[in-house]
Amino acid sequence: MKIKRFFAKDMRTALKEVKDELGVDAVIMSNKKLANGVEIVAAVDYDKAAPKVAAQPQRNAEPRAQAPQQSMHNFVRPEPQRAKPEPQAKVADSLQALLERQSPRPRSPELASMFSQSGIDTTDNYQEPAAQPRTKNMFIPESAAPVRPQTQADSLGFDDLDRDFDDLDSPVTARPQNKNNESEEMTTMREEMNAIRQLLEHQVSGLMQQDMARRDPTRACMVDRLVGMGIDKEVAQQMACFVPDDVSRQQGWKALLTMVEDQMQTTNNEILRQGGVYALVGPTGVGKTTTVAKLAALGAQKYGADKVALITTDTYRIGAYEQLATYGRIIGCGVKQVKDANELAEVLYHLRNKRLVLIDTAGMSQRDLRLTEQLNTLMRNQRVDIRSYLVLSATAQINVLQETVRHFKKVQLSGCIFTKLDESLSLGEIISIAIQNRLPIGYLTNGQRVPEDIRVANAEKLVKKAEQLYLKRTKAQHSRHQAVAPSTVGMYD
Repeated sequence: MKIKRFFAKDMRTALKEVKDELGVDAVIMSNKKLANGVEIVAAVDYDKAAPKVAAQPQRNAEPRAQAPQQSMHNFVRPEPQRAKPEPQAKVADSLQALLERQSPRPRSPELASMFSQSGIDTTDNYQEPAAQPRTKNMFIPESAAPVRPQTQADSLGFDDLDRDFDDLDSPVTARPQNKNNESEEMTTMREEMNAIRQLLEHQVSGLMQQDMARRDPTRACMVDRLVGMGIDKEVAQQMACFVPDDVSRQQGWKALLTMVEDQMQTTNNEILRQGGVYALVGPTGVGKTTTVAKLAALGAQKYGADKVALITTDTYRIGAYEQLATYGRIIGCGVKQVKDANELAEVLYHLRNKRLVLIDTAGMSQRDLRLTEQLNTLMRNQRVDIRSYLVLSATAQINVLQETVRHFKKVQLSGCIFTKLDESLSLGEIISIAIQNRLPIGYLTNGQRVPEDIRVANAEKLVKKAEQLYLKRTKAQHSRHQAVAPSTVGMYD
């Protein structure tokens, strides 16, 4: 028994190689589809194959028309010592029969030339029904194709190979289970590639930081201090690049803090200085109502209580109007409640003679679907120019602050107000938010007292306060981790 493995770009080429090298007596043992072609394992009886290849007398060649009528006994000889003649026309006819059973597809030019050299008629007489699947016992009418006798190729297993060949050529969509498996494999591969990419990015970033610390340790130290203050790392690295090289460490740090101050924008007390209509928007729990009361009290001190008015659009929270009305009675100014854009426009028209009108909006999460409706209420008003200030808590996470700014930017923001500075341990986050979003800072609040706990934003004071909090936190961490070494005197006595 002689067993050999064949590799080819397609099934037809592989079958031709099997026929040329082992003859039609070869038995296909297995076939497999590879990435770049197909693989066939074929076997043949070595004793029978050798003499057959050695001698093929011309006297046994029969005309092609008579080949299908011969019996299988004409091709098999009982004497093992004699060569078994195989007509060339019969060999070609077996390969032709194999190809005729395939679905009607255009043949390649190589196959057409091979048949033309062998003198074989390549006209396809068999027409397969389009809507019927191919099965082993499929009934074919006589008008569709002539009856073909069983050939030696069928007895050698080429019929099973034909079905396997159809399975290889069938589209993947015909096998949903395999498609699902491939989809899961692709998903797993993508996850692994993303993990590798993140690992490489992390390693490259670490190498760059180490290289920067080695080449310029002073600049790297300043970046670490800014990051320790809570400022975004990218912002810190960009600013550190502009620090002069020929300065001392202390001078470079002062220059870096000055650059941070210059990047910040403030509104210079716009609300109380200019007056007008202002709406305070923001998520729930950041202190919008208390901030409105503080600004209203300061406005009453400057313009008089009769020139200040308060409006609330909060119809969701229980007691929202009553809370603002209580502040209004204490300050001595009027308070109105509106439900939609039409009522807001009407109330603003009646309050057109007021010097300062403050609108307290309902506190909603940046992911609340009702937020769009509330913001549209402010944007639809065409009669009065309403300036919006975003109120943010200094205790919120940096990612929460970024997402809040992104959602509330649907309305044109004139500035922002940071609250709860007295509860925050770091102020670098709000500085980064203001710089990255080019959002002017209007006011800062640091308590619940009305109107004492509110300050006009000042960039220099805010940066200095952020540095003080950083130094205080660093000192506390150092003292907490510093431990006294235990005494070893008399331990081993």
